[in-house]
Amino acid sequence: MPVTDVKPDLDNLTLTIVAEFAAPMERIWEVYADARQLERVWGPPTYPATFVDHSLTPGSRSTYFMTGPEGDRHAGYWDITDVDEPQGFTFDDGFADLDFTADPELPVGTNVFTFTEHDGSTRATYVSTYATSEGLQQVLDMGVVEGASSAINQIDDLVAAG
Repeated sequence: MPVTDVKPDLDNLTLTIVAEFAAPMERIWEVYADARQLERVWGPPTYPATFVDHSLTPGSRSTYFMTGPEGDRHAGYWDITDVDEPQGFTFDDGFADLDFTADPELPVGTNVFTFTEHDGSTRATYVSTYATSEGLQQVLDMGVVEGASSAINQIDDLVAAG
């Protein structure tokens, strides 16, 4: 399993997930840069994602929805703030309605995804920071650890397939 460590930290308002992938850093970058590949790993297996718009360009907005096993849809967005290809990128990740209007009732996480070479593989460090401990607790209660871990754990199979 790629996910090697998960640390929620309510004092520092962060959730940090570390994963190791048996692929070069550039290949892991491609997974996140290409919407069609990203769709295969952004949502957990039972909630696959569909990206409507996606570009890892500072100032751009990526929009997506995840479809549940009963056909229910849950939308979200990424506001891309910084890109350092292939070492990583930074974005604000928020919940939205199905028209991709931000949902002000749900927390927005500032995410820093960093990729580094490590013993012939790639170490990915995913850090999400929330404005309040209540916001972080809310996404923890919604199952973000389980959902993100199961989504990230799909990456090895994707990169092994080519």
